[in-house]
Amino acid sequence: MKISLSWLQTYLKTTQSPQELAKTLTRSGIEVKSIISTGSNLSNVVAAQILSSNPHPNADRLSVCIVDDGSGHQRQIVCGAKNYHVGDKVLLALPGAILPGGVKIKIGKLRGVESEGMMCSSQELGLGSGASGLHILPAETILGTEVKELFPSDTILELEVTPNRPDWLGHIGVAREAAAFGAGELIEKSFIYPLLSQQGPSTPRVMDADACPFYSVRFFDLIQVNHVSSLLSRRLESIGVRSINNIVDIANYVMMETGQPLHAFDAKKIQGSLTVRFARPGESLEALNGVTYHLRSSDLIISDEKGPQALAGILGGIASGVRESTESILLESAVFNPTLIRASACFHGLRTDASYRFERGSHAVLASKALERATSLIKECFQNVVIHEIMAIGSLPPTTLLPLRYDRVRNLLGVSLEDEEISSLLTKIGCTPCENGWRIPSWRLDLTREVDLIEEVIRLYGIERIPPRYFSIPSESSLADRYYDGMMLLRRRLVASGFCEVRTHALVAPEVSSSQTIRLRNPMGEEQSGLRTSLLPGLKAVIQYNLCQGAKGLKIFELGKVFVKCVENTSAQEESLSLALIMTGEAESSSWRGRIQRSLDLYDLKGALDALLPGKMTYHPSVRPLSETMAIAMDLFCDDLYCGYIGCISPEEARKLMLSGQNDALIVAQLELTPLLQVLHHGAWKKEGPLPIFPSITRDLAVVVEKSISYHALEEVLLAQQEPCLKKILPVDIFTDDTGEKISAQHKSLTLQLTFQDEHRTLTTQEVNIICERMIAVLKESFNLVIRS
Repeated sequence: MKISLSWLQTYLKTTQSPQELAKTLTRSGIEVKSIISTGSNLSNVVAAQILSSNPHPNADRLSVCIVDDGSGHQRQIVCGAKNYHVGDKVLLALPGAILPGGVKIKIGKLRGVESEGMMCSSQELGLGSGASGLHILPAETILGTEVKELFPSDTILELEVTPNRPDWLGHIGVAREAAAFGAGELIEKSFIYPLLSQQGPSTPRVMDADACPFYSVRFFDLIQVNHVSSLLSRRLESIGVRSINNIVDIANYVMMETGQPLHAFDAKKIQGSLTVRFARPGESLEALNGVTYHLRSSDLIISDEKGPQALAGILGGIASGVRESTESILLESAVFNPTLIRASACFHGLRTDASYRFERGSHAVLASKALERATSLIKECFQNVVIHEIMAIGSLPPTTLLPLRYDRVRNLLGVSLEDEEISSLLTKIGCTPCENGWRIPSWRLDLTREVDLIEEVIRLYGIERIPPRYFSIPSESSLADRYYDGMMLLRRRLVASGFCEVRTHALVAPEVSSSQTIRLRNPMGEEQSGLRTSLLPGLKAVIQYNLCQGAKGLKIFELGKVFVKCVENTSAQEESLSLALIMTGEAESSSWRGRIQRSLDLYDLKGALDALLPGKMTYHPSVRPLSETMAIAMDLFCDDLYCGYIGCISPEEARKLMLSGQNDALIVAQLELTPLLQVLHHGAWKKEGPLPIFPSITRDLAVVVEKSISYHALEEVLLAQQEPCLKKILPVDIFTDDTGEKISAQHKSLTLQLTFQDEHRTLTTQEVNIICERMIAVLKESFNLVIRS
């Protein structure tokens, strides 16, 4: 919604700048999205009068006009508009004027006829969309007046209004709220027009009081509809509402001022009395936008004896629309059920300014005042208009009374406010005290409970002024808290490595249990008669199910409790936290790019475990006897504490889980969480630093060593040199030749990738070469190896 500052100042006496006013409105709860300056600062654009108009000799759609710009010199203008009459006053751009968009006006010829300027529309001057054709000025406009005097600059505030405050949908409501928050003084105005005794059309009818609690209409006769620029139309166009004609502009003006939509019918097009009812099957309405809408039985309409004339609260029909031939009107002001209006607007895809307001609620008091305001404007516009009495159905609702306990205010808000201060705050928003509590103003539809009044007190007092208080003191972190944080960290790191967490049941069948299984005394069934001793059987079942569903690659983990009888004392029972991982299938999904596919292997799982606690994991050949289900396994240590194993399931066991034609390895790991969490508790919470901003340099180093020398031994020697710029060592390739043709059968070729990087600057090639030479010398001294060229 847009608010004109000059328009607002007719109801708010303020000295605040637009920026200060925006802060005040934001503090009240009205979000100010933008502040826009409008108006015109154009030069050489003046008011002029059309003295004559003749057809162009060489163009059917052009006219040759003689205009008077007030300078005493008549000008010849070629024009293509058709909405003017001889004697109208328009805006004339003189030679030398520069219009918005960089259009320069100069004397020239159009189809062989000289034109000494251009008569302009509102859009061409940046004054709004306006009606099609020339911008027609009021008859009293003085010739020669510059456009910047006719359209002074203004400031537009674009607001975001919450659905519970329909009173903010008009300039008066915004002015009232700004005054309550100290922006200035509210200027109260009364627009009551006395009722006359003339008999008008028959009284309207309302068929459903719940759908339309209040409906009023007033008959106006001897009016003259036209489109002449006025203060009303200029204000409407400044906030983005297109000016149509004087009657429609008055209705829109009152809506944007009060927040209450109005609608005008051409009285001569209405047959019989207006009736508010629901649509009947088969009825349709050709609306003012030119679209025909097929109505539902749940659509509320305004009809006469001929049929639907308007979709209630949304849009009028074209048959009874106000046009230049209209001589009498019926002006409607009503209250409609918000739910019905929103349902019809959404179904028909019609979101109008009227429906936007009716959806948020209205009240009969505002509807009556809006009709009185429109009556006063029509009386100013038409001196000889005949105004008939208001015909209304329904009554004004009773005033809402709410009780308020001042002690409740202080206890709920935690602020020591005196009773007088609370009363003064509520008075600012229009509430008045009475014997039974507080009388709520009609425009505050959102105040229905005592707590709503308390909310208004703190909103006006300022929530930022409430002193902070601590009602509890957080306790120190316990061991359980640290263990929980550690488990969450492990989860996040595994997910970052591409694993998905699963949850399997802790109750298992006897056949998947071991001799150490803890049996339940009263199991729910044989399939759930024991507690699991390992997480792997459950993960294997998940793997099998997903492979049957067509999964190509799987990486899953589970973190949970396992239960094992103690060996020393068979009557004792033990439970512990465990982490199990399992992976199989393709390392990467198939791609149209033609990537080479490979299967997941033991090194993939080892890399994921290394990422859990970088630098803490070590692997050693297993000294424990392998079970029948394992083909190969390694013991896993974390800071020299045994925590589990990693290995491959035997092919025979894997085939029980795989489908026919699947030959991928099944890689598993089972870890005890207690050692991992202890390492985390003692300082392994190392956070990664910021991303490096300087580039790295890589070098491939190929060496030929004896087969008995492991890669680990080479890595230890290189790392022992503690080169500050050496960031990473990665094995890239290993090559052996049993035939001895390329290298000796007793040797192997290893290719290492060395990555160098400095945190403070870019390394040079010469510096990296010197480091590589030092490292090569150490390797030759330690292993008597050969560097491959």
